[in-house]
Amino acid sequence: MIEGLQSTAADPEVALPSQAAAGDQAFPTLNEAQIARIAAHGRARKVERGEVLVKAGARNASFFVVVSGHLEIVRLSDGVETLIVVHKPGQVSGELNVLSGRRAVFSIRAGEAGEVIELDHEQLVEIIQTDADLSEILMRAFLLRRARLIASGIGDVVLIGSVHSQETLRIQEFLTRNSHPYQYIDLDRDTGVQDMLDRFHIAVTEIPVVICRSEVVLRNPSNRDISDCLGFNDPIDQAQMHDTWYWSQVLREDRPARARESRTISGSLPASRARS
Repeated sequence: MIEGLQSTAADPEVALPSQAAAGDQAFPTLNEAQIARIAAHGRARKVERGEVLVKAGARNASFFVVVSGHLEIVRLSDGVETLIVVHKPGQVSGELNVLSGRRAVFSIRAGEAGEVIELDHEQLVEIIQTDADLSEILMRAFLLRRARLIASGIGDVVLIGSVHSQETLRIQEFLTRNSHPYQYIDLDRDTGVQDMLDRFHIAVTEIPVVICRSEVVLRNPSNRDISDCLGFNDPIDQAQMHDTWYWSQVLREDRPARARESRTISGSLPASRARS
C-alpha cells in the first residue's frame, strides 16, 4: 500500500460523479462476457479498503476492472483531497494517459475490500488492438473522460497567471495543445489567490506559476520545464497514439451530443513529444 492518500475531509467533493444516466459512455458498465475477455489478459487480485493501487505521477499505470467493491479516483492537492469519481462493479479505471503510458493524473484507491482485474500497459494495448468491441467501448470512455476533465478544469496542474500576461497565454496554449487538464487561477479576478501565493512562497513578480501535482512549483516556466514536470517527453506508445487519434475522429463524426463533448480534444491529442 502507498502511504499519504488517506482522506482528510469528512465529506470530500465528488468532482465527476459516476452516478450518471444509464448509457453514459464515459462510464460504461461491462457485461460478464466482456469482463471475462479482459480477465483472460490480466490477473485477478484482492484489494483492501484504503489500499492505493496507483499513485498520481506514476508511469505506465495499471488498468483495473472492478469485480466487487469500488475504486475511488482521488486528487490530493495541498493536503486537500478531492474525490474525482467512484468506479463500481463492472466499471473500469483510466483515461487517455493509461493508454498512452504517460504519467497518471490521479491516484486510484480501493474504497472498500473487494476484487479487481489488473492489466499492465502492454496487456491493455493488446486488448485495444485485438478486440474490436472492447476497443470501441474503452477508447470512447477514455476520450470522453479526458474531455470532461478539460471542460471542468480538473487535473494535476494549477496555473496561476493573469489575463494581461503573454506568458500566461503561452502556457495555457501549450497545455491545451497537449490535451492536459488544468485548473486556472487568475491573479486579477480570483479571491484567495494571495493565500495560495503565500503558501507556496510565490511573489507576484514570479507569475505565471505552474504547480505540478502540488509538489513542484515552476516560476514562469518554459514549455520544456512543463514537459519535464508532467512527463510529456517520456517514451509513449506510438501505435496506440494512432489508435487514439482514430477514435477521436469517430467520436467527432458521431451523434451531435457526443461530438460536442469530444470536440474539446479532437485534433489536439498528444504526440510522441510535447507539442510546443
